[in-house]
Amino acid sequence: MVERFFRDLTENQLRRGVLTSVEALQERILADIQEHNRQPKPFIWTAKANDILEKVKRAKAK
Repeated sequence: MVERFFRDLTENQLRRGVLTSVEALQERILADIQEHNRQPKPFIWTAKANDILEKVKRAKAK
């Protein structure tokens, strides 16, 4: 979930943005969090548990 949050933040707010300071970056991140919290949406898993576990097994085998 954390990775998804940061991916969405990067895609929606940071990529292709022009930020001239750390403060500007912080303001943009906080604004995105506030906007997200205004209309939160639940995350719905679409992958089946068995598919995820099989993927983990394949990754461990490599």
